[in-house]
Amino acid sequence: MKSQWCRPVAMDLGVYQLRHFSISFLSSLLGTENASVRLDNSSSGASVVATDNKIEQAMDLVKSHLMYAVREEVEVLKEQIKELIEKNSQLEQENNLLKTLASPEQLAQFQAQLQTGSPPATTQPQGTTQPPAQPASQGSGPTA
Repeated sequence: MKSQWCRPVAMDLGVYQLRHFSISFLSSLLGTENASVRLDNSSSGASVVATDNKIEQAMDLVKSHLMYAVREEVEVLKEQIKELIEKNSQLEQENNLLKTLASPEQLAQFQAQLQTGSPPATTQPQGTTQPPAQPASQGSGPTA
């Protein structure tokens, strides 16, 4: 019987402590002094409404900060996407150029390496030369 009597008191104490902590925490979020937000021990309707208003203000403040942070992150990600699209386009152009400059033997060797999963060869066989990557820079010689 004694445990039944202690349970409501302990629960009321826990609720009181939780409300006091919540008010203190929200007051610090709102930038107000703890002295200006006091818990009324009688738990009258006015103090509950005041507490609810403070909680709502704090939630609005948190929401606005989160929305601001999300907007900033979205802008950063949009910029990264834009840069990646530009880089992808540049790499596709370079790939197409290299495909047009590669000999059929080189393409066949590359396809074989892709199928076997072996890394590409870094050395060239004796007597072969690789065409330059940028043919536009060869404009100094005579044209036929």
